[in-house]
Amino acid sequence: MDKALSKMNGDSAVQESMYLEEKTYKSGVLSCIFSLKEEVGALAKALRLFEEKGINLTHIESRPSRTNKQEYEFFISVDTACSKALDDVINSLRTQITGQVHELSRNKKKDTVPWFPTTIQDLDRFANQILSYGSELDADHPGFTDPVYRARRKEFADIAYNYRHGQPIPRVEYTEAEKATWGTVFKELKKLYPTHACHEHNRVFPLLEEYCGYREDNIPQLEDVSRYLQSCTGFRLRPVAGLLSSRDFLAGLAFRVFHSTQYIRHGSNPMYTPEPDICHELLGHVPLFADPSFAQFSQEIGLASLAAPDEYIEKLATVYWFTVEFGLCKQGNEIKAYGAGLLSSFGELQYCLTEKPKVLPFEPEKTCLQKYPITEFQPIYFVAESFENGKEKVRKYASTIPRPFSVRYNAYTQSIEVLDSMQQLRNLADSINSEVGTLCNALRKME
Repeated sequence: MDKALSKMNGDSAVQESMYLEEKTYKSGVLSCIFSLKEEVGALAKALRLFEEKGINLTHIESRPSRTNKQEYEFFISVDTACSKALDDVINSLRTQITGQVHELSRNKKKDTVPWFPTTIQDLDRFANQILSYGSELDADHPGFTDPVYRARRKEFADIAYNYRHGQPIPRVEYTEAEKATWGTVFKELKKLYPTHACHEHNRVFPLLEEYCGYREDNIPQLEDVSRYLQSCTGFRLRPVAGLLSSRDFLAGLAFRVFHSTQYIRHGSNPMYTPEPDICHELLGHVPLFADPSFAQFSQEIGLASLAAPDEYIEKLATVYWFTVEFGLCKQGNEIKAYGAGLLSSFGELQYCLTEKPKVLPFEPEKTCLQKYPITEFQPIYFVAESFENGKEKVRKYASTIPRPFSVRYNAYTQSIEVLDSMQQLRNLADSINSEVGTLCNALRKME
């Protein structure tokens, strides 16, 4: 049994964090988790230890412990320059505060291959390591001063934090206010889809209305949508509390897993959200994930990210931004939108097909270097000749990413196979030979 899985199942006598240890982490960052008893001043006392050693925390988040109801767990990250001082703080936490401490990252060797998930269960290892939002909101967020909205966001965050692969996604009873916000967005966007969205989106959308409860007065449940996607293309949804790192998010796509938020934007401004929400996920992303060609296109980007160096992850994330999020494609004599950021934004869906923005042909080698804003309409869009053409270009671009091996996804075992031995290549050749045989037999019967 895997060591981390053994701990999660309670085989270890020592209390450990439910966060699972990864092989390597981002360069320049040290992370650890400590748990404290829920009592007045406990966190302040712990943070004072970091302050006394001059350690600046680059990230901190908390949640109730799932192994001891009397404790809270705190996940923190610091700069690697604080490595020696962090040793002293960890010792103090263990001796002075009697807190449980679990170190997550140490001694990353230069030029080593970054850790990547090899089984779909491995996604559990990083799904909770969000970069922003979750139950915490920035001061400029529309819901920052709304205590009811903030409490609601914590409910959604708890669902995501407690989720593990293989479990059904918990159903949510959305409030009338939340359904009203959804209804406003749904109604306005549905008017635009026939003239602005790509054929694939418009083909699938009525099916989602029929089978998944897409209606103006109803917010679909992630579990229902996920099951439908699996029956179409093998894609599935997984709840997430907020934004993941580019590497972690793209890794999910390699397994045909899309990390989806479950909360909805603040009702004070239904046409604006500073972050992805369920309107963005279900109206923008989901229809295309039900299309076989687009699903494979998305997975190609995910597979290309596995074990890629950090600088190439940023380039792939940019390619993703200008395709899956804000992509345009030619269909007949027209240009249509297929990016989820466009298909979930009433204003930008209209704007992107006007003469105001600059439209360039999709070339991954150039697209990956393009800078872009995240809080305003895009000044530049890239248009693909077709999904197939874009997929082939991404595949060729991925072949230029320096890594010591190739990978493929085995849909039967839901795992990533590293093609670094002759036996692996023979297995791949046998699989391809079998598929080619099936193809040839089908062609003969059609003659």
